[in-house]
Amino acid sequence: MGLSAGGMDALKILVPALPAAFPLPIVIAQHIGENSDGFFAEYLNSVTPLTVKEAEDKEPICAGYIYMAPGGYHLLVESDYCFGLSMDPRVNYCCPSIDVLFESAAEAFGHTLIGVILTGANHDGSQGLKTVHAYGGLTIVQNPTQARASVMPRAALETTPVDHIVDIDGVAPLLTKLSTLQAEVAHDPVATA
Repeated sequence: MGLSAGGMDALKILVPALPAAFPLPIVIAQHIGENSDGFFAEYLNSVTPLTVKEAEDKEPICAGYIYMAPGGYHLLVESDYCFGLSMDPRVNYCCPSIDVLFESAAEAFGHTLIGVILTGANHDGSQGLKTVHAYGGLTIVQNPTQARASVMPRAALETTPVDHIVDIDGVAPLLTKLSTLQAEVAHDPVATA
């Protein structure tokens, strides 16, 4: 899941609406400063029965968790379904970069990945979502007319064939429905990025 400007408000709606038995891990790249103290992950952890935390290098990805990219690091998904943290240069002026997360997650999870672009004020994530689609994953974009910052969802819609366009309050119910369907048909690990 990728988001930028307006993202914290979007997550305050989305995360509490996920059920306690949500069957997939969620991985989030939110554009934050490199000196972020992890407070937002702690806040979200207090409003959901799922565990919200900043991802750690080499940490295995587990269902029932919402992982957030720490400030100042690109978050990658490795082929063994563990996280990698990188201090490589900014991509699309961002670190963490949504494109970096999506491209690595698409390579690891392939057709079982669900890629989500929410509100944001730049084009980061549009190429990554295109990669998710190219690997056969599902693509979801927040309705740009309803997003606080419409640039990111519009860029995603211009770049990628999208499976679902939804308002923010419809994202959690859609993810719950899709994740249940994905988990029933997939024998491979599944994730939402």
